[in-house]
Amino acid sequence: MFPTLRRVWLTLAGERLRYGAAIGALILASCFLYLAPLIPQAVLDGVLVEDPGRVSGFTRSLVDALGGAEAVRARLWVPALLFLGLSALAGVFTHLRSRWAADASQSIVRRIRDRAYDQLQHLPCRTLDEADTGDLIQRCTSDVETLRQFLASQVVEIGRALTMLLIPIPLMLAVDARMTAVSLILVPAICGFSFVTFGRLKAAFTAADEAEGRMTTRIQENLTGIRVVRAFNRQAHERALFDAVNEEHRELDHRLYVLLARFWALSDLLCFAQKGLVVGVGIALILQGSLAVGAFFYFLTAVNLFMWPVRQMGRILTDLGKAVVALERLEEILHEPREEDPERSGVEHLDGTLEFANVSFAHGEQQVLKDVSFRLERGQTLAILGPSGSGKSTIVNLLLRLYDYDQGSIRLGGHELETLERKLVRRNTAVVLQEPFLFSKALGENVRLGAPHSSEEELVAATSAACIHATIEGFAEGYATKVGERGVTLSGGQRQRVALARALLQEPAVLILDDSLSAVDTETEASILRALEARTEKQTTVVIAHRVSTVRHADQVLVLREGRIVQAGTPAELRAVEGPFKRLWEAQTSLEAPPARETKGAARAAEPALAGAYRSAEGA
Repeated sequence: MFPTLRRVWLTLAGERLRYGAAIGALILASCFLYLAPLIPQAVLDGVLVEDPGRVSGFTRSLVDALGGAEAVRARLWVPALLFLGLSALAGVFTHLRSRWAADASQSIVRRIRDRAYDQLQHLPCRTLDEADTGDLIQRCTSDVETLRQFLASQVVEIGRALTMLLIPIPLMLAVDARMTAVSLILVPAICGFSFVTFGRLKAAFTAADEAEGRMTTRIQENLTGIRVVRAFNRQAHERALFDAVNEEHRELDHRLYVLLARFWALSDLLCFAQKGLVVGVGIALILQGSLAVGAFFYFLTAVNLFMWPVRQMGRILTDLGKAVVALERLEEILHEPREEDPERSGVEHLDGTLEFANVSFAHGEQQVLKDVSFRLERGQTLAILGPSGSGKSTIVNLLLRLYDYDQGSIRLGGHELETLERKLVRRNTAVVLQEPFLFSKALGENVRLGAPHSSEEELVAATSAACIHATIEGFAEGYATKVGERGVTLSGGQRQRVALARALLQEPAVLILDDSLSAVDTETEASILRALEARTEKQTTVVIAHRVSTVRHADQVLVLREGRIVQAGTPAELRAVEGPFKRLWEAQTSLEAPPARETKGAARAAEPALAGAYRSAEGA
C-alpha cells in the first residue's frame, strides 16, 4: 500500500501546494459541518428542554457562549443565523476545495499527456515495431482519463474521509463518551474490508484495462485496413475476431463489476448496521434517562456525516487501484529508453556525399544487410533494385537513422552517421515512400511539412518539378484543398507526387525515392526524372525502383538479393554482362509498346520475369 501512495505522491509534484490548499479548505469545511449541528443541539437540550440532569457540561458551555439560556430563549434568531452562517462557510470552503483540486488535476494530467505524446515522438522504431498501436492509444487516452478522475476527486477525498472521521471524535466525546464508542464500533471493520477488497479490485481492473487495449487495437487495425477487408470480402471474419476480443473484455468487465457489487452491498450492510446501533443504543439511553434528545440527534447527524466518507474509502481504494494501474501503464511508456543522440557535432549543413562501408544490420536474429558497400559523390544518382525483402528499404531506414547499423560505417557529408544528431540527418535527408502518408490538412500544408516557412514561389517550383502543380491548381480551392485522412481523396499517383513535392521543397542534401514513382504513368515519370536531373547539383539521389525506365540514367546501380550486393555498376556496364539486371532489362524493354513508352501494365507483366531474374542471380 505504501509504494502505491508514494507513486501517487510523486505524481502530485508541482501541484502539491494547491492540493494542500484544497485539503486545508476541506478541513475547514468539515469543521464547520460538524460545528453547525451543535448549535441546534445546544438550544434543544440547554434552552428548550428543562432537564439539567441530561445536559452535558459541554452543552452548558455552548449555551453560555451564546449568552445564556434566557438570552437565547429571547432571541432564537441568533443561533439560527449562526447555524446558517456555519453552513454557508462549509459550502464556500467545499467549493474552494473542489475548484483547487480540479485545477491541480487538470494541470498534472495535461503535463502527463504532453510527456506521453513527446515520448511517443522519440521512442526508437524497434520499440514502436513491437508495440500495438491500439494499446498505445488506450494508454494515452483512457488511462490518462482514469488518472485525471482520481486526481480531481479522490485524492482530496482521502483527506475528506480522514478529517470527517477524526474531527468529530473530540466533539462527540465532549457530548457523550458512550455514544461515541457505539458510533465508531464498526468503522474498523468497514475500513479493513475496503483494504482487503482493494487488492482484488486492482488485479481485476488491470485485466479489464489490458483487454480494452486489445479491443482498441483490433478496431484501429480494422479501420486502417478497411479497404483491404472489403476488397477480400473479409467483413464476417473480422467481425468474428472482434467478437472474440469484445467477449473477453465483457467477461473481464463483468468480473470487475461483480466484485464491486459485492463490495458495495457488504459495505452498505455494515454502514446501515452502524447507524442501527446508534439508533438502538441511543433510544435505550433516552428511555433510561441518561441521554438528552438533542445529543441523540447530534450523534445521528454526526454518524450520517462521517459514515458516507468512511464508506467512500472503498470507492477511493477502488479508484486508487484503477489510477495506479493506469499510471503504471503510462510509466511503462514514459520510462522506455528514447532515441539516443550524440553530443552536438557542430555541423550545420551536409554536402550529400554518401558512403557505405561493409554495413551489416539485423532485425533480431534475422540478418537483413550483409557487408553492403558503395560510394556516391554529391550530385550523383544511385539506383537500387532487388526483390521484396532484399534490404532496399532497410538502407533507407539506416540513412534516416530510424535504426542504427550493427557493423561497418556509414558516412554522410564526410561525417560518421552515428556521430550526427538525428535532427540534422533528417533535415538534410528527405524520403518519398511508395505509400506516402498525407495528413488530413490542406495540400499546401502537406507540401510545406518539411519547410513551413518556404515562399509561394518555392512552393510552386517544388510542385511543378513533381508534376503536381497543374493538378492542384485544377482543384476548386487550389492549395487550400483539404485532403482526407491519409490523403484518401487523392489518387495513388497524386499522393506520390505531393509527397515528392514535399521532399523537394525541403531541398535536402540526399533525396531518397523508395519506389515512389510506381503509381504514375511513364510520361509523368519521365517529366519528373528530367526535373530531378536538373537538380543534381543541389542533391544526391537514391532511387529504389522496379522499372528500368526509372534507373536508366543513374550513375550507379546496385542489385540486392537477401541483403547482399550481387551486381554493381553503371546501367550500361550491367547491361553488357550476363546477370539479373540484363535479364530484367530485356524482360521489361521487350514488353514496351511503343519502345519509347512503357505502360503500367507492362511493368506489372514484367514482374514474373523480374522475380526469375533475381532468383537466377545466385552466385552472380
